[in-house]
Parts: sequence; C-alpha cells; structure tokens
Amino acid sequence: MNARTRTLIAAALVLGIASGPAVLAQAAQATQAAPAFQASMSPAVSTPPNATALERAIAGVGAQNKNATAALVRVGGTSGSWQGSSGVADLRTGRDAVEQGRFRAGSVTKTFTAAVVLQLAAEGRVDLNKPVRQYLPGSVPDAYGTVTVRQLLNHTSGIPAADGPGDSFEAQWEHRFDVTDPHDQLANALAKKPEFVPGAAQHYLNINYTLLGVLIEKMTGTAYEEAVGRRVLIPLGLRRTSFPGRTQTKIHGPHNRGYQAVAEADGSTGLRDVTEWNSSDRWAAGDIISTSADLERFTVALFGGRIVPKAQLEEMFTVPDVKNFAGGKPASLTAGLSRLVLPDGTVAWGKTGGRYGYNTAIGATRDLSRTLVYSVNSTNAKGEDMNPVALGIVMAAFAK
Repeated sequence: MNARTRTLIAAALVLGIASGPAVLAQAAQATQAAPAFQASMSPAVSTPPNATALERAIAGVGAQNKNATAALVRVGGTSGSWQGSSGVADLRTGRDAVEQGRFRAGSVTKTFTAAVVLQLAAEGRVDLNKPVRQYLPGSVPDAYGTVTVRQLLNHTSGIPAADGPGDSFEAQWEHRFDVTDPHDQLANALAKKPEFVPGAAQHYLNINYTLLGVLIEKMTGTAYEEAVGRRVLIPLGLRRTSFPGRTQTKIHGPHNRGYQAVAEADGSTGLRDVTEWNSSDRWAAGDIISTSADLERFTVALFGGRIVPKAQLEEMFTVPDVKNFAGGKPASLTAGLSRLVLPDGTVAWGKTGGRYGYNTAIGATRDLSRTLVYSVNSTNAKGEDMNPVALGIVMAAFAK
C-alpha cells in the first residue's frame, strides 16, 4: 500500500467526520481502489499492540509541537492492551498531561444518542421504520413528513443544517458563550427545503441527532441528559462521563486544556486557550465530556451487546446502500458509527469527535480483538485535514 493510500485509509478509520468532507471523499476513493474488502475476509487482530510504534506516535507532543499539545491513548482488546500519554496539561505551567483527564468528546456523543434510541426500539416504544413526525406531532412540517427514525440515525434524512454564526474559528469564538436552544435549531432547519429525498443519500449533519435528542425526551419523559445517564452512564459505571448542561462552559475535574492555533497580527501563529466553551449548540449531537477509560468501557460494552440488544445493535453495523451527498462516494455511516475495511481485510467501526482544542475517537474491530480510544489536544481540531498525531496513533494501534 502506498503512502497516500495509507494516509487516507487511516483518516477514514478514525471516521474523520471532524476532519472534513474532503478527507472522507478521498478516503472512500482510496478504500475502493484497495483489494480484499470482503467482510468475510476480515481477520481478528491477533497480535499485541505495537508499543514501540505507539510510543513513537505520541512522542514530541507538547508545547513546541505545532499539531498537538497533549495526547491520551488506550489500546485494548483480546489481543492485548497498551496505555500512554504525552504532552502538557497547561501551557502556562508546563505540567505533564493528565492521563485520566477529562475532555470534550464531541460527536462521540452521537453514539450514546443512537444507543438510547435503539434501546427504545428494542422496548417497542419506537419503530425505526415509522416517520419521526408520528412521535413528535406538530414539530415536523409536511416537507419532512416521511423522514423515519432510521433515516435520522444514519444521516439519510435530507434535513439541512441549521444556520449558525459561521464556520470560521473567529466567528465561532465570538459566540463561544452563546446558549442555544435545540428547538430553535430545529425550527430553523426544518423551515428550509430538503437537500434530497429522504433515504436517497447520506449527509452527516448534527441536526439529525438534535431531532433524535428531542425524540428521546418525548419518549422517556425526561431530559435527554437524564435519559442517557439512567440508561447508559449509571449502568456502566461511567462516573467521569457527563454532559456540561446548556449554560456551563467549563470542564470540571482534572483535564488537559485545549488550544487553537490562530494567526497573530505580526504574521506569526499563536495558541489561544479554547478550553472554556458553551457546547449547547451541539447538545445530543456533540456535547459529552468523558475520559479515555470511560470511553473504552463504553465501547467494549456496546460492541458486546450489553447496552443495545443484539437485534437492534445490527443497526450500528449496517451501512445504507446510498451515496454520500457530498461527492457521490459510497456511504460509510451507520446508526451512531461508521465503517471502514482496511486493505488487509480488517474491518473497523467507530466514531470521531472534534471540538476546538480536542479531537477524540473510539473504534474497534467488531470481535473486540482490538479497541482504540484517544484524545488528542489538537491545535486545529476543526481543520479539513486529519491531525497528524491522531493519524499516527491510528496507524500504530491497528498495525499487525
């Protein structure tokens, strides 16, 4: 496998939604060109984690590294385990990174949201084939009357994104303490024309999971955060995983601070502290705070059928037979996860998350022979290209 394909495969492996559509489109093209993509040919990872390669992947991370100020990694599974950390927790003090520190996990939140919806389906309280409008009468207009719960889960609804302050960092920075009401976001998005006929394409957008968050509240009679807590966090003992709440801006408990690279007036590049941020605009799509240990426990329990019953769990391992809306490549997203088959036949499933200052990923082979969780304090967490440190971690973690 050549270097270009190797890089693109890894970008897709961490399911680089946060890395931008360009990376996803290129990665899909690279995987199409590679051989041996039959699911039946995918082997379990039988070799232990390559400690040397993993140590090399996070070496040099810190105050002077242009890509990341800290990195936390947990590799596990039946083939062995490895843990490591590097970098600094705070540029001002230079103290070492907190290995069990908390971090913003971004869109990994979607996996938790999907798990609760699938639990409701298993209980017979939600039918994935029925229009979400049936459960939320008066909330969904005629233009989206046929959108099903499943189409929200796998991003094939055709609902466009809600308007926001802008995509640039500076625009986001100016509004970092804004409190956003998810119902306002839905009203804004649903007032627009559909991007495509529901079920005809796949477009990864937070709005799908915002609507699922509202569905969870309606069907459980509790706040979204409470529903996830009762159904996932408490049963699994995820004591260091939490939701910040609509008005909170801090990460409570030990954590590594996040930084964003910005252009200074003199032409140089500086790092701005972006640790404190209101994430209410992401809500059920991306505002969870967690640790690498908690996310590893969650991943193992999820893949092992201990959160979602196995019949409904298949939704997380089923890619719809449609094309990606941006670029027309084959879809790769499922209900809360994404799929990639590596050139050697290994099938990986997982989810990434990106909030300013933090890139996060969970991933595993379905047989749990290899699992991976990382948090990289990226200096450009929302960039189009995948963070080089994260890329190195993925390649080292799944190497045989």
